[in-house]
Amino acid sequence: MAQERIILGIDPGTTIMGFGLIRVSGKQMAFLQLNELQLQKYGDHYLKLKMIFERTVELIETYHPDEIAIEAPFFGKNVQSMLKLGRAQGVAMAAGLSREVPVTEYSPRKIKMAITGNGNASKEQVARMLQQLLKLGELPKNLDATDGLAAAVCHFFNSGNALSAGKSYGSWSAFVKQNEGRVKK
Repeated sequence: MAQERIILGIDPGTTIMGFGLIRVSGKQMAFLQLNELQLQKYGDHYLKLKMIFERTVELIETYHPDEIAIEAPFFGKNVQSMLKLGRAQGVAMAAGLSREVPVTEYSPRKIKMAITGNGNASKEQVARMLQQLLKLGELPKNLDATDGLAAAVCHFFNSGNALSAGKSYGSWSAFVKQNEGRVKK
């Protein structure tokens, strides 16, 4: 594992995509960036997906993250919303993989548990804990940005523990290698 690395965390969404970056040096993490991509003004869903892809690539080319941590979609009652959210997540993942940046996904519950110790914590509780952990000044109005940052911090906390790190694949060959028992010969 590299001594210094950058982790990009993404909270995918078709209204707002939140993201945050941290730098890890040894066992210490430091805040780099936190922001959001506003997508409400775009009426076309496919244009939103294009914007998510392009912004993710731009973040990769600007900050050169070594890893991407992304919040997995949660199961909701509205199937159409779930499908749109899954597409947004897939596009962000594809952007990372197209630049050969390994992607790991975490459930919302796992992220909340890693940050606050409570898998049922509110967005506000997660944001306040991140504010303390990373010595952040003022929190953003929308907490989608802190949700993206939380994914990055969750990944940091889970590094070195492959069993709890979630599903992580840097490429198709990595997937095959990590799932040899599932491949027919």
